[in-house]
This record gives sequence, C-alpha cells and structure tokens, in this order.
Amino acid sequence: MKKGWKIAIAIIAVVLVIGGGLTFWLLNQDEIVIGKNDYWKFNGETASESWGGNGFFGAQLSANTASQAVMDYSSAPTGNLGFSVGGAKDVENFRENIEKGYFPISTDITYNGLFYDYSFDTGVGQQTDQLFSPAYSTAISKDPVSEKEEYYMTVGLNSNIKESDFARKKLNLVVVLDISGSMSSGIAEYYYDNPFKQTEYKSKMAVANESVNVLLDQLNDDDRFGMVLFDDEAYLAQEINSVATIDLPTLKEHILEIQESGGTNFEAGYKLANKLFGEYKNENSDEYENRIIVITDAMPNTGSTDKDSLLGMVKENSKNGIYTTFIGVGVDFNTKLIETISDNKGANYYSVHTAEDFKTRMGEEFDFMVTPMVFDLKLDLSSEDYEIEKVYGSDTANEETGNIMHVNTLFPSKTNEDGEVKGGVVLLKLRKKSENTSGEIKLTVSYTDRNGASYENYQTVEFADGEERYDNTGIRKAIVLTRYVNTLKNWILYERAEDEKFLIIPAIGICDCDYTQEEVVVILGEWERKSVKLTVSDEYKAIFEALKNYIKEQNNYMKDKTFDKEFEVLDMLIETK
Repeated sequence: MKKGWKIAIAIIAVVLVIGGGLTFWLLNQDEIVIGKNDYWKFNGETASESWGGNGFFGAQLSANTASQAVMDYSSAPTGNLGFSVGGAKDVENFRENIEKGYFPISTDITYNGLFYDYSFDTGVGQQTDQLFSPAYSTAISKDPVSEKEEYYMTVGLNSNIKESDFARKKLNLVVVLDISGSMSSGIAEYYYDNPFKQTEYKSKMAVANESVNVLLDQLNDDDRFGMVLFDDEAYLAQEINSVATIDLPTLKEHILEIQESGGTNFEAGYKLANKLFGEYKNENSDEYENRIIVITDAMPNTGSTDKDSLLGMVKENSKNGIYTTFIGVGVDFNTKLIETISDNKGANYYSVHTAEDFKTRMGEEFDFMVTPMVFDLKLDLSSEDYEIEKVYGSDTANEETGNIMHVNTLFPSKTNEDGEVKGGVVLLKLRKKSENTSGEIKLTVSYTDRNGASYENYQTVEFADGEERYDNTGIRKAIVLTRYVNTLKNWILYERAEDEKFLIIPAIGICDCDYTQEEVVVILGEWERKSVKLTVSDEYKAIFEALKNYIKEQNNYMKDKTFDKEFEVLDMLIETK
C-alpha cells in the first residue's frame, strides 16, 4: 500500500507540474498573441513626456506576414489603379464656410484639392511596365471672358498597378491630437468670435475624438498605434503598441473622454510624436510604413508659431521615411498654415466636419492615404515652340515654370467604371514661343519609387495648332475646374482687399490669382482665424452668373454630375444678400 501511495503521489505531482507549466505557457501566449491591454497614460491633467520601454513596438506576431505594397506591374489597363497628387485632398472647408455664411480664405480652395473631387480621362500613353506610366493630352481653349486662345496639356497619372494586387504595408501610426481651448468651439463656428459662448453644434473636440476612433477601425492586428495630445505642452497618451495587443473598446472610451483646454503648442506635440518612433526614426523598412496623423484646427498660439519651425520637422521626417497627414477640423481650420506645411514629400491633408462623412471617406481611402508610392516626380519639357507658363494641381508651393514641372508625391487612386482616375491629372498651361501652326514637344519624366529606385520615361507629343479643341473630356474638365478656382480665389481677395487688381475683366480674362505670401498675411491676417461675414459684390455676382453658364455649357460634353456641387456654391454666392 505504501508503494502504491508513493506512485499515486508521484503521478499527481507530475500532472500538477505539467498542468501548471501548460497553464503558464497558455497565459503567456494569450498576452503576446491575443491578450488585450489598456496602455492609456493620460489622466486628463498631466502626463509625462518620458516613458519606459517601447511597449510591444518590437513584438513579433507569429501568425502574420508582411503586408507589402505590391510592385508586380502589368501593362494591362483594365482594373488598374491610377495616381493622385499629395497635399490637399479636398475643398470641404471652402464649401462648409460658404454654406454657413462665412467668408472663406483663398487657401481653402486649391487646384489639387478640387481635382480630387473629380475623376478624369487621363489619356492613353505609350506601353510601359514601369510603376508610373504618364499619358499626355493637349487642348486649345478660349478663355470664356476674354475669348483669347490658351494652350494646355495634362499629365495623366496612370499606373500599372492592378487594384486587385494592391495592399498597403503594415503601419506604424502615431496620432497627434490637438486638445487646445479652440477645439471647444462648435464644428460650424469660429472660436475667436467668442471663445466662451455656448454652442449649438457638436464641438470640434467631440468630432476630432470620434475621428480618431474612425481611424482605429481602419487598422489591422499587425499595425502599431501610439498617441500624443497637445495644448500648451505635449502629453503621452499611449506608447506605440501592436494593435493585436490593444484593448480597442477601452482605448476608444478613453479617447471619447478627452476634454479641451489651454493653448496650441503645435511644435511640442509633433516633437513628442517623433520621440515615440525612437530607434525606428531612421529605419527604411520594407515591412512597415511610418506615418504621423495630426488632427487639429491649426491655430497655434504658444510655443513656436512660425510655420518654418514645424515645416522643418515635417521635412526632416520625410527624409527619414516618416510621413505626415493633417486632418483639419471645423470651419475655422487654418488652411493657410497647413497648405504650406503639407508641401512635403509623402504629406497630405483632409478636412473634417462630421465623423460620419469622415468614416465614409476613410473606409474607402485610408489605405491610399497612408501609402505614397512615387516621389520627386520631375517633368522636363523640351520644345522650340512651347514652354510651361503655369502648373495646376501640383503639391509643390513654388511650381517651376519654363521647362520643368515638379511633384513631390503621388498616392494610389481609384479608377471608376469608365476608366477615369480620381484626381488623376496635373494641368500645364503652355506659353507659345513661335508662330508655328504645330510643334513637337519632347517630354522626359524622372521619379523614384518607395524603395529608392530611379526611373525615366521619354515621349514625344505633336501639339496641333488650330481652332478650339480638346483631346478628351479629362483635359476639358481640368481646364474648367482651374478657371473656376481662379475665379473664386480672385473674388476672395477682391472682396477682402478691396483691390481692383483682383477683379476679372474682359481685357484680361480669368487670370491666375498670383500673390506673395506677404500680401496674403496683410489681407487675411495671421494664423488665428476670425470669421468674416460672407458678402458678394454686384460685379462678382455677374461674373459668377457667367461662370455658371460657362460650366453648364462645358458639362454638356463632360456629363459629370459632380459639377452639381459647384452649381450649388455659385447659386449661394449669387443669392447672397
């Protein structure tokens, strides 16, 4: 019996040891693979800029493989993605200001921002197996006011990436959220009108918090997420951790509880976001894409308010493979500051007025928004008869003219059922140098891809002179939209500056709204944006009526229902008391 008891006790001990070890192993596996943790550090009052370790930033998720942005190009056009330019990706701030009876500022409406609202016939270029496959279309178009002939060319932003093959890389994402006092104002109101009044609208802070949660819904388990908050100073809300390990419902609750207070120290928030990347700051990873998303109303009033300070950090980050997206919240979002800062490699910006609209947009576009694919695109135009007078739809603030066009970044873009690419063109206005009836134009494109490889493409285009003509609806649409933007920009500065040089007259036509940054500051003021009641002079009401008729006439050829948005804007302006 004694021997039997000893054997039984030994068996029980072995079972307990094995079982305990198995239980310990399972618990550890649960922590690494499927465990959910609350990493939140911000307590609503203070949070340290320093922290220990990198959380699960370097954790390996054994069941996952790298989600690469596919580089298997095909020359077959069917089902291919196109490209769109970085920088502004909408003009919603402009539309929202008009609708609410506020005067927009000239940077609220941009060429590339408006182009991204439309899909374009990009033309057919030469067959190539490269990532970027440009196509060129030409037009002679009469200015509807002066009736002078103008010469144009579009660069069609075609790619050889099949949509079915595209997948973004894994993502290291840090959200930088503005929690300053100006975020307390209503989403459709100006904070600096009366910063202490009660609002009938949902606050910018509430919409921003909801927008962060929309972004979280776009992340995969093998992505990584961290978060920084800023007002007068910066606060660590959450270290970068693998999404698979984050208790997302609890994180979303924390985010919805965030309250606004204090000033707007943009620089402090962005610096702390840089800190979070740590050793990965200079990493050129084939596996992960690095991005900072700043959600703000862009009205800095503490720390360094000089755009060059933040601009320098954004530029330096882009060199190191950390790209920046700005998401502007509210009607008083300062596009003047953000347009300048987002003129950088890999950068873009959007506007938000409701979390619901943002959810729709991000559901369709998030993977494209965080995946820049073509960098430092340069076009050299060589011709005895033509030169570049102006570039429309580029993300570079200082567009070269003469023989050079430059674009910092191209992002993937959807192609519709008609083969048209969303935002898929850059428009060149050409200046005729000779009296020849037609001229040969040699075009050389050079660019680098996301892996640093360089490419070149050579094509020759015959620019046939003659009567008014358009190679396709894409170039016609780009010209119409450009004239629309130029008219609105001139109107804004005419009304605000009361300067006759911004009035559109038959002798000149719809000219480009060229002005220096210094002039804009004098006319519009500095970064803290105050509302101005919408007004339209009789002169511009007549101009808008003529512009509306011109667009309707042109749309008989294009048949694009998207123009209904522009008719609504023009009607509101014409009817303004």
